[in-house]
Amino acid sequence: MKTLGTHNYYVYILTNKYKTVLYTGVTNDLKKRLYWHQNPEAIDKNFTFRYKCFFLIYFELFADIDTAIAREKQIKGWIRSKKDNLINEFNPKWKFLNDEI
Repeated sequence: MKTLGTHNYYVYILTNKYKTVLYTGVTNDLKKRLYWHQNPEAIDKNFTFRYKCFFLIYFELFADIDTAIAREKQIKGWIRSKKDNLINEFNPKWKFLNDEI
């Protein structure tokens, strides 16, 4: 069993360079996950690869994986305008944050 508070979990939102597609995910290593979204295995041509969602525009940090997963599911269930509002509050210019991680 892991000690409470010893792990970091991130809920994040990626977009493409035109900011027309959004992808929401959860991870315990945001930097590594961004790398894998940009460099998928040959057999793993997933949603983010197909739609070129490589650019981080939003993230939240959690200490508990269950809370992070619940938040990811909550955001995934929202309509686009609600996701846009969340991003606008956190990152009003929709600046790509990949290099800041």
